[in-house]
Amino acid sequence: MRMLTDRGTEYCGNRETHEYELYPAVEDIDHTKIKAKSPQTNGICERFNKTVQNEFYAVAFRKKIYTSIEQLQADLDTWMNSYNTKRTHSGKFCFGKTPMQTFIDGVAVARKYEIQNTGNLQSDEHNSISSDCKDEKNYVTSQKSSDSFCSLM
Repeated sequence: MRMLTDRGTEYCGNRETHEYELYPAVEDIDHTKIKAKSPQTNGICERFNKTVQNEFYAVAFRKKIYTSIEQLQADLDTWMNSYNTKRTHSGKFCFGKTPMQTFIDGVAVARKYEIQNTGNLQSDEHNSISSDCKDEKNYVTSQKSSDSFCSLM
């Protein structure tokens, strides 16, 4: 697995002592940093950060005085839920759907792609993977059958 971040101090440091660098090292995640002074490399994330700033933080701090980080986090969680499940997007992959609907539609496409490229899952493998998943809609499989999981949406 690979993770791409900018070169902010919250992401960079010595693997042995920096909290953020330590976790990817322990979990065998390759941490790649974008080139300095090239935010276009991380453009989707940068645009999302601008959206959160303009649509949530700028509004929230005008309307309410927060006395704890927990209050701010609760309001951000509510906004994020609305952003992902209620607000339609016109971005590269959403085409007027919500991000959650795009994700759910993508699962079906990924399944079709997996079946075309690897054949059907062997029945004993499928039964062991989906035994805890009562609702097929919540069953998600990556290209490796060992990466299957039940989403709790």
